[in-house]
Amino acid sequence: MNRDSSINAVMAAMGGRARDAARAMASAPPEQKNAALLFAADHIDQRQAEILAVNSEELEIANARGVSPSFIDRMTLTPARIAEISLALRNIALLEDPVGKLINKWTRPNGLQIERVRTPIGVIALIYESRPNVTIDAGAICLKAGNAAILRGGSECIKTSKVLFDCLADALLQGGLPEHAVQFVETTDRAAVGEILAGLDGQVDLIIPRGGKSLVARVQSDARAPVLSHLDGICHVYIDRDAAPEKAIDIIVNSKMRRTGVCGAAETLLVDHAIVENIWPQLSKSLRDAGCEIRGDEAIREIDPAVIAATEEDWRTEYLAPVLSTAVVEGVAGAIAHIARYSSHHTEAIVTENDETARRFLTGVDSAILLHNASTQFADGGEFGLGAEIGIATGRLHARGPVGVEELTSYKNIVRGVGQVRPG
Repeated sequence: MNRDSSINAVMAAMGGRARDAARAMASAPPEQKNAALLFAADHIDQRQAEILAVNSEELEIANARGVSPSFIDRMTLTPARIAEISLALRNIALLEDPVGKLINKWTRPNGLQIERVRTPIGVIALIYESRPNVTIDAGAICLKAGNAAILRGGSECIKTSKVLFDCLADALLQGGLPEHAVQFVETTDRAAVGEILAGLDGQVDLIIPRGGKSLVARVQSDARAPVLSHLDGICHVYIDRDAAPEKAIDIIVNSKMRRTGVCGAAETLLVDHAIVENIWPQLSKSLRDAGCEIRGDEAIREIDPAVIAATEEDWRTEYLAPVLSTAVVEGVAGAIAHIARYSSHHTEAIVTENDETARRFLTGVDSAILLHNASTQFADGGEFGLGAEIGIATGRLHARGPVGVEELTSYKNIVRGVGQVRPG
């Protein structure tokens, strides 16, 4: 048997087990799912030292290979980040169970009573890079929503992801849930990804990629099952003429520099021409003091020649690094026009004390997440109160923004009658 046929058999079997588990998970009691999530949190807390040791080994290898700092940041686990993972599990357990939740109901003139209720999607395959915490976030959200999950993490931190998965697998058994409700693809062979994209003999209902451009592009191109994905996080902050200067500076520095390697980090700053000369000295100083490289258009460079000239490519770049492109725009209309041209429809923010201007921005910009007087770093499922997230969906169908428990459900229609027949 050649390698490809062997992987085909392994992955096909995994798909079959996931389908069986999905049927059982669809009717799993909420208390049982919540208990498993809490058990998983306890296991992660108890195995923190082991998780950190494995992660340290993989970070050492990645650093030796010259992996980029942003990639290293996404790979890195610390005691604080592990605590966040276990807290996310506990928060997900506290959420209302979505399965069976009534969305709407109505009665037709003929007496038929119709209810629309939430139901699990089924088998969800997740393909992700670099972030070991996704192993837990994705598995937990799928579990809470009554789905079965197949997880394929990146090779660069496969061992860290596997230790985290083991905590979740042990919790499934401890909680009395199907053993294969969450499965982890242990091979780093890319042929396994090809099998997932092919749909595992029709067993996969939804594929979610989380990673760089090449991964997302491959999934979107090759997948034979529906795909829920986000593209680049080219996020903008617009400082309006009616912004409070200190507030605006705090927001842009946090949006860019809190964590530069996350998809919600600001990549482009837009400043209203009416205030740029007044705000720029302190704004640029604060960014530089935080370690940020500034690239700007001609209007910015006329004020500050030390700014690096921005190219057309800069407006389309997700740096994931301490680099910020900046441009002067003609008011909120100019900001909306710039965002419409260059945004990836992920997250945009406006800083202004003018409610009417904010309304124009919030209604005129078509992105998954829009913020008024708040940092783009709040583009996160945990910060939205979702417990955790699998990613930020930037499309327009099914889900937009943080993908949490509710976003991993569909719905069905239940119709109750008393003997009605449809007339000819």
